[in-house]
Amino acid sequence: MRATHYPGLPGRIPAALRHAPRIAILLFGTLLVLAGCGSDKPVVRSPPPGSAWPVVSAKDPAAANSVLMRALGLVGTPYRWGGNTPESGFDCSGLVTYVYRDMLDLRLPRTSRDLAQVQGPKISPGKLAPADLVFFGSRGNVTHVGIYVGEGRFVHAPSSGGTVRLDHLDGAYWRDHYSGARRVLH
Repeated sequence: MRATHYPGLPGRIPAALRHAPRIAILLFGTLLVLAGCGSDKPVVRSPPPGSAWPVVSAKDPAAANSVLMRALGLVGTPYRWGGNTPESGFDCSGLVTYVYRDMLDLRLPRTSRDLAQVQGPKISPGKLAPADLVFFGSRGNVTHVGIYVGEGRFVHAPSSGGTVRLDHLDGAYWRDHYSGARRVLH
């Protein structure tokens, strides 16, 4: 792709902008889902039989939308272990706690392990709703958390040397290490 209007980068679009069209399409699709696809009836997801996990209602999609917009706006922020601000960088749980605190003044536990300890019944990937927290780990230990954005994708701060990014739940590592989800928006 050519972009001669970026000084110092002849003929190249900066990496941060390379995926902008896909992100815009993902955001538009997410907004349609949150808005109930034009329906004037609220969309209410019911918990599986016999469970009591919280219900997300599209009567007020603003909370989930604000979480998604803020999380997506942080894509490209450097990873930093223990980081919890855009200025210092983020680790996985620092990103989650920052976004929910910044947008909704919701105080969540700081570590992925603590977030998982308050995790409700396991939500299968097919029943995820935008703004759900998705957990990953192995042998019963949760070691990573991200924010589900819809269309099988989630935002997270994956590792040292990396940046906050979007990934697919069906990627080999994430699919094999998915350990459940927590719905924090009621």
